[in-house]
Amino acid sequence: MCDEQDMARFAQSARGAGVNRRQFAVLGAAGAIAACTTPQKGEASENMLEEGEVSFATPDGTMDGYFVRPAAGKHPAVLFWPDIAGVREAKRSMARRLASEGYAVFLANPYYRDVKGEQFKDFADFMANSGFQKVGPWREKLVPEAILRDAGAATGWLAQQDSVDETRGMGSQGYCMTGSFAMFTAVADVPHVRAVGSFHGGGLVRQGAMSPHTTFGEAKAQYLICIAKNDDAKAPGDKDVLREAADAVGVKAEIEVYNADHGWCVLDSPSYDKPEAERAWARLLDLYGRTLKG
Repeated sequence: MCDEQDMARFAQSARGAGVNRRQFAVLGAAGAIAACTTPQKGEASENMLEEGEVSFATPDGTMDGYFVRPAAGKHPAVLFWPDIAGVREAKRSMARRLASEGYAVFLANPYYRDVKGEQFKDFADFMANSGFQKVGPWREKLVPEAILRDAGAATGWLAQQDSVDETRGMGSQGYCMTGSFAMFTAVADVPHVRAVGSFHGGGLVRQGAMSPHTTFGEAKAQYLICIAKNDDAKAPGDKDVLREAADAVGVKAEIEVYNADHGWCVLDSPSYDKPEAERAWARLLDLYGRTLKG
């Protein structure tokens, strides 16, 4: 999970390498292979996707987010949790790319209890405007019990959409702080969630009974857990705890430390590493292909 050390490293990286919104535009164009233009809600794009902002009721209020799916047919659904900087174009671009592979993707706003929609234009904006401090009070509300309620409401909403084939099962993926959200989603909706992806996820192993690594036995999903090398350096034992927990209950879990730093999968992150990001993306598509389309 992003912490003060990561923020300092990001800032140093940005100063040294010139990471800014101009670089994001370049990275976004290169990385979002299947990105489409942005039509109005419900309008088909030139790449035959439909996309738009949506909202629905949860036990705690009204969750909002971005929903993108192929313009025709029914497809497996994916609940996409963004990183600490929330919903923004980098994440919408990633969601479009996934939708172009034949998935109905809901990009959730995890901060909906406090704010609606996009709060930061990109990660450069997050860094420049004290984003870590701004989201702090919002993050405090995201305890496991709240995440479970949110995940259950989101997957329930997805299952009701005309573009979703709920019989194919669902995937859930999360980045940074929401790597744990993806794992909790598998517990929140056991009948539907068959695949979980965590990318440089934080808090996967923690003290107490609500640690995500203790939930393997409750879910019926397969897992892809991609760990950043600097996160592994901070907590080198976590990968072993995760492997042992999965093996103990016979869960199929691919757990690997990648040769990249925290944030490497996200297009507008100062740590974005295209080769390693593409490798992780390929593993995610393989997981979804086997569990949701196989």
